[in-house]
Amino acid sequence: MDSILSYIFSNISSFDHNVLKAVNSTMRSGILDSIMPYITKLGDAGIFWIALALILLIPKKTRRTGAAMGVAMVLGLIIGNGIIKNVVARPRPFDISNTVLPRKSLLISPPTDYSFPSGHTLASFEAATALYKDHTLYGFAAFVLAILIAFSRIYLQVHYPSDVIGGAILGFLLGLLGSTIVRAVCDKWAEHKAKKEADAAEEKKSSEESSEEAPQYH
Repeated sequence: MDSILSYIFSNISSFDHNVLKAVNSTMRSGILDSIMPYITKLGDAGIFWIALALILLIPKKTRRTGAAMGVAMVLGLIIGNGIIKNVVARPRPFDISNTVLPRKSLLISPPTDYSFPSGHTLASFEAATALYKDHTLYGFAAFVLAILIAFSRIYLQVHYPSDVIGGAILGFLLGLLGSTIVRAVCDKWAEHKAKKEADAAEEKKSSEESSEEAPQYH
């Protein structure tokens, strides 16, 4: 497994380094240096998306969307952060690359976990995808924010571009899966509830008919 992963990452390292070098040399500015740390904070521990999911759980009409976002992010936490990060165990770019800012020059505190996939990107695309499935307009806005958060990880030189791309792809797939799971559960519950109500109505009707047919004694 280690040799396979090493082969894969060695083949994309040139692309990663070239992109990081280009971003660092051509896009850096005082304005973006001030803005990007705040944008990336929105993705810290998925806090913005978790808060949004909790808010959407309150109104009945958006409850399914909030649940889908929550399920998708739990899946991402287990699969992306819990399994893939530790299996791949890719070092951060500032620890092994000369094309990025050294650790001491980073604009944010250096992350301490592994690099692949980008957890910020993963959570952002999971939540945005689940939201888009039910509310296209709001989902589109969420995707814009997700892309900005993803780019901030490259701009701040704490992730390789392939970390971000991998996080976006996995986040999109898990967002779809979370939405599908919640939709199936909700449909099953609605079916069960409708059957229960129909059975209750039928039982009530039968009871009323039996009462009418019973002989009356005076």
